[in-house]
Amino acid sequence: MHQIKRYLPILFWAKTYNRQTATSDLVAALIVTIMLIPQSLAYALLAGLPAEMGLYASILPLVAYAIFGTSRALSVGPVAVVSLMTAAAIANLGLSDPVEIAMAAVTLAFISGLILLAMGFFRLGFLANFLSHPVIAGFITASGILIAASQLKHIFGVQMHGHTLPQVLGDLVAHIGQTNLITVAIGIFAVSVLFWVRKGLKPLLLSFGLTPRNADILAKAGPVAVIVVTTLITWLFNLGEHGVKIVGQVPTGLPPLTLPNFNPGLWNQLFVSALLISIIGFVESVSVAQTLAAKKRQRIEPDQELIGLGASNVAAAVSGGYPVTGGFSRSVVNYDAGAETPAAGAFTAVGIAVATLFMTPLLHFLPKATLAATIIVAVLSLVDFSILKKAWGYSKVDFAAVAATIVLTLAFGVEVGVSAGVILSIALHLYKTSRPHVAEVGLVPDTQHFRNILRHDVETHPHLVTLRVDESLYFANARFLEDYVLNRVTCDQPIEHVILMFPAVNEVDMSALETLEELNRRLTDMGIALHLSEVKGPVMDRLKRSHLLTDLSGQVFLSQYEAWQWLKVPTPERTEQESIATDQ
Repeated sequence: MHQIKRYLPILFWAKTYNRQTATSDLVAALIVTIMLIPQSLAYALLAGLPAEMGLYASILPLVAYAIFGTSRALSVGPVAVVSLMTAAAIANLGLSDPVEIAMAAVTLAFISGLILLAMGFFRLGFLANFLSHPVIAGFITASGILIAASQLKHIFGVQMHGHTLPQVLGDLVAHIGQTNLITVAIGIFAVSVLFWVRKGLKPLLLSFGLTPRNADILAKAGPVAVIVVTTLITWLFNLGEHGVKIVGQVPTGLPPLTLPNFNPGLWNQLFVSALLISIIGFVESVSVAQTLAAKKRQRIEPDQELIGLGASNVAAAVSGGYPVTGGFSRSVVNYDAGAETPAAGAFTAVGIAVATLFMTPLLHFLPKATLAATIIVAVLSLVDFSILKKAWGYSKVDFAAVAATIVLTLAFGVEVGVSAGVILSIALHLYKTSRPHVAEVGLVPDTQHFRNILRHDVETHPHLVTLRVDESLYFANARFLEDYVLNRVTCDQPIEHVILMFPAVNEVDMSALETLEELNRRLTDMGIALHLSEVKGPVMDRLKRSHLLTDLSGQVFLSQYEAWQWLKVPTPERTEQESIATDQ
């Protein structure tokens, strides 16, 4: 029973569900539904899919996450970055038939769901830690720019292709002469109003005496008002006949149950894209979930989040949707609106279902320029160039990684960008840990503490060298330590002892063990004894199972101060003192 509960978090929060909680969840669901309808349509447009697929991807996935997810506030559905990655993945297939394109998107969601489920069952949530935050921030910033640029074709009413910034801007310049001025007017109006709604509508409503809750609900409905106004204008003046691109007919009814395409060739083509979408979607989702959970002193389980997102993507696939993940803006709105449990997501799904049943005919005259404006305003909030300034001031290596991710994403597309981000994150980790911080330390006078000789006024002895190793030792950095030690002892000082302090060493792998054994042999040949101090218990247990301690030319000391007291006297003097003590 405990195992079942671990995979079904709904069994925990459902036990305490009551009318007050339900009321909070219903209010949050109402607000998120109002926000999600235009977003779902817009992101489907961004993914190059029929508008209804955005709605379909916002129904069953929300229900699946309510059952399997651990976050009380995360709102799952189509998001900008995943939509862009979906568009890029399908574009690589070279399909032209709308039915085949839609089936490819469904299959992509299904593969992504299986990958996430497998990662969750095998508890691989820790893999997300290999993506550094600066690199992810750089990728999201570049994606935001790329998404906004890709929507300019709908704002100008021209034909544009390409999935890189040079291609998009080049196409825009080449077709600028085909600009539809009415479309431009609608696009500029929509963008301007949406930007104002974000910042100015709520304070205006509050000045009229509305309560903060009502003002917030009406402010969140701002994008819907823009959609209604531009749709009415397009219908009244028949702007579709004047070159304004409209959504057209959107099927009415609940999403049909769908099976993905099980063609092995298609799966092979989509697998890498599905893997990248899964990784980025999980990182984005779990970051939002952890941030919101911390505000209420709650916790989420990353491995269970993988299962929740996996189930959501499988649900999207079987209901005619495309890949989904937790959205930042929707989740924040869900949290601020007072969502208490994942049931708020299920109530939102009901709201979207009602919209697909009764509202889709009203979307026929919706201008694509309005949806493009919705996307542009949403994604520009993702663009954060301050990460470059922060990285430059803190670490030039991190700055290089962030800048490279941004440039590669813009120049070569989102899949190259995210692949580069993963590779750069891992390479960054390997580079930093391959050069561990090693400090030569000495005794702080009148204490038992040891500090860096370059930073503090400490006691040292010419025949004694103490090096503090501030990193676990493994195959990538062991040789660095060996070279460092040998370079230090190759001098004209009468060095007799080298002590390696291991207070920060949590692991010594097989390669590092062999390096320590070789270092011991080489120092012995030079007449220098190698000692260890402050070795942690688990590391000591490992070393005892090797020949290192048996062959060690020196000793292993419990504390550095003990080693210092024993070895600070030169060997001849200590031998003489021991001989005198024996005679006495």
